[in-house]
Amino acid sequence: MAAVFGNLAHANARVLPHSEERRRFQRVKVNLLGRYMLSDRREYPCQVVNMSPGGMALFAPAFAQVGERVIAYIDHVGRLEGVCTRVFDNGFATTIAATARKRDKLAAQLTWLANRHLLASPEDRRHGRFAPRNPMTMLILPNGAAIGCRLIDVSLSGAAVATDQRPPLGALVTVGKIQGRVVRHLDEGFAVEFLRLQHPDFLEESVTGG
Repeated sequence: MAAVFGNLAHANARVLPHSEERRRFQRVKVNLLGRYMLSDRREYPCQVVNMSPGGMALFAPAFAQVGERVIAYIDHVGRLEGVCTRVFDNGFATTIAATARKRDKLAAQLTWLANRHLLASPEDRRHGRFAPRNPMTMLILPNGAAIGCRLIDVSLSGAAVATDQRPPLGALVTVGKIQGRVVRHLDEGFAVEFLRLQHPDFLEESVTGG
């Protein structure tokens, strides 16, 4: 995996142009939650979908302008700073300004994240799903609208909901009292991964908003 990130010893703290960043570092697919701040100092939730020691792509509700400074706090990685290099349908990409030491550390973190699924036990990867006794709940969509929906099934780590709504993958929603992200579209709705593992004693109460 070290070869994926190239020779980091000569990296420096300047912000690389987007084309140079893409040549120097190969991006790795990740699935990390975080928050970011734009130049107006407003904060928004985000999901990082790929990253390298030189840049990252975010699913995000508010777009940065090309050239705008972005500060992000990403789970497992920490604080990152850079400038927006391009905008796409569901978000935008930024460079990462870092010292050589910081890039080395980030490369090691990405190596761990890329291989984490190989180390996880089946219990870590999947939690048993079941149909709740009360399947009706309220769903808060990314635009803030609250609608009623039916729970298809739930687990300690996620839920499937029946609805005609189709938020984009990576969008943040709230099921009952639990916040999560859309991870898959289904024929009759979509699946949500909770931001935090839920306690089994309070799962049904929390997911139905009771």
